[in-house]
Amino acid sequence: MASKILTFGEVIMRLSPPGNKTMKQSHEMEFFFGGTELNVASSLATMGCDVTHISNVSDDFVGESALSFIKSFGIDTTFINKNEHPLGLYFLEVGASVRASRIAYNRLNGSFANIKPEQVDWKKALEGCDYFHWTGISPGISEGAYETLKEGLLTAREMGIEVTTDPAYRSNLWKYGKNGNEVLKELVSYSTIFIGGVNEINEILGTQFSADQKGFMEACEELKKQCPSIHKIFDKIRIGLTASSQQTQGRALINGNYFETKFLEIDNVVDRIGTGDAFAAGLIYGLLNFDDEKALNFANAACAIKHTILGDINYCSAEDILEVMAGNSGGRIKR
Repeated sequence: MASKILTFGEVIMRLSPPGNKTMKQSHEMEFFFGGTELNVASSLATMGCDVTHISNVSDDFVGESALSFIKSFGIDTTFINKNEHPLGLYFLEVGASVRASRIAYNRLNGSFANIKPEQVDWKKALEGCDYFHWTGISPGISEGAYETLKEGLLTAREMGIEVTTDPAYRSNLWKYGKNGNEVLKELVSYSTIFIGGVNEINEILGTQFSADQKGFMEACEELKKQCPSIHKIFDKIRIGLTASSQQTQGRALINGNYFETKFLEIDNVVDRIGTGDAFAAGLIYGLLNFDDEKALNFANAACAIKHTILGDINYCSAEDILEVMAGNSGGRIKR
């Protein structure tokens, strides 16, 4: 089923030493284009959805390369503008076994940080949309990004569009004077589907719920009480045994009903970046095509399979994800 989804967020370049090298020992870098919301958009487009992304890129050959990359997925770039500021960057050292990965960002004066509300015709962009997806990273980058996103959320609410949010709080952002938790609570109150768990709810509401099932259910009810537009809450649990071995599980609370998936194990992690975005994309696709419980299982399978793919984006089709969801995870060669 072809469905229209709008995403809003930074287009960012990732630079990494090849393999599992540290920066100190490497003299070359691999680069990938991504960005939390763009990762979601690209995965949804790969699964056959009609996706539009809103952002800024640099007015140079780097920005042109980023646009070409985005267009290669069939994503509509009508609302991606260019400006004179450089494309945002981040540097990643990929860990292994007991050595953790490390990230350093260079994004707070980039092209997306300089976005302005008047640059986006939200009514036109949201026309015909089924879902609008945003994350807590975007409003943390700059006041312009916050104001632009807020205008889009208010417009989506007026138009009756489902709004999914992954309210990821990044304390190393939020340098422009606003309180991140207060802003996120405000923006979540304009949304309808919450993708997050106890940690995110505690950060936004200033509460101290426990991470067990009882605490999760209590946290969800408090979130719905304080942000009554939220009607579905989905959570991704990841247990990191080492940097190379992970377990993932999904859980949800909808209309007072709790349900969860089985744990999926990934014993040879290729790349952890973008796995939460794969979960969000899988969830949106699932909600468009399945019931809530099957959507959660699809999202968890999408998250798990992304751990096996290099780069920020989940390149797997819906059919690939359904196979993992069905338990076909033996990795046999398809001939």
